[in-house]
Amino acid sequence: MDQFLSELTHDDEETQALFGRHIHWGYWADPDRADGSYQDYARAAEAMSRLVCDAAKVRDGMRVLDCGCGVGGTIAALNERFSGMHLVGLNIDARQLEIARHKVRAAAGNHVEFVEADACALPFEMDSFDAVLAVECIFHFKSRRRFLREVHRVLERGGRLGVSDVVPQTAALPILAPLNWSLPFWGERNPVLQTLATYRALARRCGFRLSYSEDVTRNTLPAYAVINSYLAGVSPEFERQGRLVGRVTRLGFLRYKILSFESR
Repeated sequence: MDQFLSELTHDDEETQALFGRHIHWGYWADPDRADGSYQDYARAAEAMSRLVCDAAKVRDGMRVLDCGCGVGGTIAALNERFSGMHLVGLNIDARQLEIARHKVRAAAGNHVEFVEADACALPFEMDSFDAVLAVECIFHFKSRRRFLREVHRVLERGGRLGVSDVVPQTAALPILAPLNWSLPFWGERNPVLQTLATYRALARRCGFRLSYSEDVTRNTLPAYAVINSYLAGVSPEFERQGRLVGRVTRLGFLRYKILSFESR
């Protein structure tokens, strides 16, 4: 992350083209038409962000919290799409927030702010938001359980949490378990091994109902070739890990899902 942010802040052309707005996988409506360019990837990343926002049913006039907001791309997109919005981007990394504050300016009638905090200890009052987002970041948090409980506290009753996450197939757990701690993409205390069934049970315990689940794995597959090409020039170790994740995904062991949780 240190090297990546250094390249981003120093306007490295490739890094800006690929991750200047969103730092997550892309979504291709027709994966066969992906052209492998960084510009195409950036458009796909924007589409992924929009899918998660739509899963949370974001609309005009809402109070929206984007947890793990990266460099502010999802907040920027919401600021452009909707009016009368109160938009808050939250991240534990002050360096990413500095970039976000520089890039995103509130449109007329909207309020935008960026807050440095832990997603598992949200610094907001009860019922502060109508929707909460976590775009491909929940596996970085210390605990999904603590995060969901905090979101339930700050979310209005009936509000929605939109999430994109890597979800393993239950039958693949014995195969994936030995790999879990070796993958640098995921937090050591919050392993990736969270199946849809355990997600549903965890949501219930935290006051949510899993109301929507869409498997978009096939639509994300073009991401691996682009990301691995980029990583080859950054870190051979991360490229190796990226190829490993791509391999187990193509084998069907890992699935990329868009989830929506409704607060009860």
